[in-house]
Amino acid sequence: MKKVIVSLLLGLGVLANANAQGDVEAGKTKAATCAACHGATGHSAIDTYPNLAGQHADYIVKQLKAFKDGSTRNDPVMSPMAAPLSEQDMQDLGAFFASQPSTPSDAPAASEGGAPAAPAPAAIVGDAAAGKYLYENGDESRSIGACIGCHGKEGMSDVLIYPNLDKQHPEYIEKQLKQFKEGARDNNYAMSQFAAPLTEQEIADLGAYFKDPAAVAKAAPAKAKAVVTVVGDVELGKAKSATCVACHGTDGNALVAMYPKLAGQHEGYLLKQLQQFKSGARDNAIMAPMVAALSDDDMKNLAAFYASQTTSKVAKPDAVNEAGRKLYFGGDSVRGITACAACHSPVGDGMAAAKFPSLANQHPDYIKAQLEQFRSKTRANDANAMMQNIAIKLTDKDIADLTAFIQSL
Repeated sequence: MKKVIVSLLLGLGVLANANAQGDVEAGKTKAATCAACHGATGHSAIDTYPNLAGQHADYIVKQLKAFKDGSTRNDPVMSPMAAPLSEQDMQDLGAFFASQPSTPSDAPAASEGGAPAAPAPAAIVGDAAAGKYLYENGDESRSIGACIGCHGKEGMSDVLIYPNLDKQHPEYIEKQLKQFKEGARDNNYAMSQFAAPLTEQEIADLGAYFKDPAAVAKAAPAKAKAVVTVVGDVELGKAKSATCVACHGTDGNALVAMYPKLAGQHEGYLLKQLQQFKSGARDNAIMAPMVAALSDDDMKNLAAFYASQTTSKVAKPDAVNEAGRKLYFGGDSVRGITACAACHSPVGDGMAAAKFPSLANQHPDYIKAQLEQFRSKTRANDANAMMQNIAIKLTDKDIADLTAFIQSL
């Protein structure tokens, strides 16, 4: 099961440089204007408004900035509320809500206010145990990644810019997932890809689980690992791969570190690369003449053959590179570097539906070379320049650290 994760609910955008430190008491005073919707202590009495109590301060600040800026999150209620807030206001609010206990019974009663009545219960009843299973395992057969890698055990994230989901209103969770699925919320490409294949029942199941994760003792019975399904013809691809053996090996496990392993890579990603080598969108002096004579069917069959193979293991380092681990899972908010795990998963399996490649067990030398090429823009076939915009901010040490950490996945 692919533990691709992706940020389950709210966007993985980038925090601006924040030097201000939040003041809890000042935040408590400023939170008075938030009480009608979110409660005096961040425990909302309205199911479609999120609980903020116990949420990461960094995540709260990030969302307030997004609402104020309007370019990544636009909400008719929150946008005007965030518009007059200063950097210090946001830091104070984040500090206050983060200081509150997440369990409502541990906190003072919320203020009485003119909050609208809670909506009627959803017609579909969520199954918390099924939600837990999906959260922890995803569904490989439909390219649904597991959420636990980003949002942590029982919804308590260790990464400060990923939201805690523990004890969140099911209705709010469902609302956000539906917005990601339908494109109404489009500030996080990874979340949109994650939510797209979810059924209404699965969305309800996830909502039910987050209401009280600790109360769900056991997940649904484990499912068998899905068999990789390919579109192209594996046998025709194997025959066509004879010209690829010198660089990529007989089964796609290249023995020369400068050449990528193709075995076990996502079929859609492989097809995309072959098509772009042929069109020139990905410029490579070696690959261009190799693919020039390939038909669309040839490329589909080659992609199917290599996707059906098993990736060989790389030698693991004696110790995990901590600087690389921090960048991979948390990015760098000050420098605007997004976490790699959002697209490539906590275990490096990538995301097949989004054509994000698997990195686990890839040659470290090849990964290093690609990061350097994205940084220099000599490789520029990434959608919306996502990789270029990240790599340009990486130092040589960052690239070395990331490469070393990815080798340990």
